[in-house]
Amino acid sequence: MADSLVLLHPGGADPSAFGPQFDALADFALHAPHRVNQATQDHTEMALETIQFLEKTGPAHLLGCSDGATVALLTAVLRPDLVQRLVVVCGVYHHDGWDPATELTPMHHRSPALTGTDLGKLPNRTLIMIGDDDEVTLEHATAMYRALPNAELAVVPGTSHGLLHEKPALCNAMITEFLAKEPVPTIAPIRRASA
Repeated sequence: MADSLVLLHPGGADPSAFGPQFDALADFALHAPHRVNQATQDHTEMALETIQFLEKTGPAHLLGCSDGATVALLTAVLRPDLVQRLVVVCGVYHHDGWDPATELTPMHHRSPALTGTDLGKLPNRTLIMIGDDDEVTLEHATAMYRALPNAELAVVPGTSHGLLHEKPALCNAMITEFLAKEPVPTIAPIRRASA
């Protein structure tokens, strides 16, 4: 039986935003709910809806992009038991992670507001993906990577906030490899202290 994978689309979009990923992820039992009330909800409300969905369908991998990544991360923080592996694409754990030049809605100035301590409690294996010219700062993505105890970081070269469309073959290969691979016991990585 195939693992379930829930796709959480960016704000202002719908599940078709994952068009370049559908074929590559066909080995999974895909669920792509449409967050129809996203204009009137904050990230926590959307995460609670995702939790309700997972309580009905069962634990699953989560792959979220932009606002969907934030919703996926909040879902995992609130209910890690419902999340298997987590893929955070171009997402933030704190609203100050957006590049100052990015046009934001009022919600994005206050949400999310997770801390490194919140992330440090998350046991789920997590892949953080970001473009090297993203609307999320590289420093923020690196801080998220360092705070999560079981994370991998992928900076996709030559891409922006639309990296899943700009380099779909590369992104799809990284996502499917991350979701499918068996955990390998390794020596704890040496992470340099941030300056």
